[in-house]
Amino acid sequence: MAEQRAGFRMLISRQFFRCGAFVLLLHLCMPLAQATDWSVNELHLQYGNLDVPTFAGGGNSDHLIYTLQHASGWKYGDNFVFVDVLDSRNNDFQDFDIYSEWYSNFSLGKLRARKTGFGMVSDIGVLLGVNWARDAEVTKFLPGIRLSLDVEGFAFANLDITAYIDDSQGISSGGAPKEDDSFMVDFNFARPFNIGTLNFSVEGHIEYIGERDNEFGDKVEYWVLAQPQLRWQARDHVSIGIEYQYWMNKLGDKDTDESTVQALLVLSF
Repeated sequence: MAEQRAGFRMLISRQFFRCGAFVLLLHLCMPLAQATDWSVNELHLQYGNLDVPTFAGGGNSDHLIYTLQHASGWKYGDNFVFVDVLDSRNNDFQDFDIYSEWYSNFSLGKLRARKTGFGMVSDIGVLLGVNWARDAEVTKFLPGIRLSLDVEGFAFANLDITAYIDDSQGISSGGAPKEDDSFMVDFNFARPFNIGTLNFSVEGHIEYIGERDNEFGDKVEYWVLAQPQLRWQARDHVSIGIEYQYWMNKLGDKDTDESTVQALLVLSF
């Protein structure tokens, strides 16, 4: 009986969080349609050879990835969202799959109208994230905090610390196995620099997601994913470069460590 009550309370708390997150994200869509303090929109085109995890057959496959990315700031904080369309030569893995992430940050400094931070931390924010994958039918909620860092020479540098809450339906819905909850630590940044009259930047993120078990009791390994980009601004609104992707224990597979370079084209608008 006690276990049933605990399970019921967990179900109610998950439903409450799910509904609250949906309402909050719906509210957060409003700034994107209204005037913002600043806004950056980009279309990325990437091409490279990516590893296929052993649970999806193993080996590797050429990938063409189209990414629509948006970042903006408004009076209460900032938003970041991207949508990937992955076109793989492997018909059984990521063949025209869609993957998306959304993060909205509420800045305590903006809400309080005064500096909120300490040391190299210039601001503290309340962060809400959602990760979604179409083919795997995976949904993750990532509530947490953002520490905005004041690092000389960087356009921005953030340390995000969040929960990693699985809201997927699992095998019963035809998707990937449902997983236990975990946590994420992510460092995201942009560092512009010049060589003579040429404009470059290094930007991207490095994330760590803790291990967890799936609904079969199998261990899903922790992973480390780093995706730094080196960009050269070839002309106004056009950058070219490379993205290096290092993924230890890719998608939680202990037998797949990925290290690859992808060609990159970025159109900003």
